[in-house]
Amino acid sequence: MQVTLAHLKRGEKAIITDVSSIYIPLKLLEMGCLPGNEVELLQVAPFSDPLYLNINGTHLAIRKETAIHVLIEICNE
Repeated sequence: MQVTLAHLKRGEKAIITDVSSIYIPLKLLEMGCLPGNEVELLQVAPFSDPLYLNINGTHLAIRKETAIHVLIEICNE
């Protein structure tokens, strides 16, 4: 099973491994959503959408429909 940003729980950290899907907006890539960057789920909005993330110090919110296309590897701290 592939783990995506949509699988993160609040406070969990992960490393982005792949964002090659055509469903990833270019703006998201420009804001740091790139392979090798660390991501942390800070908060989830009501009804679980959108997700509020910290990606290498940049705070952004993305919809769950986009988050399922960003593959990650969860960090074991």
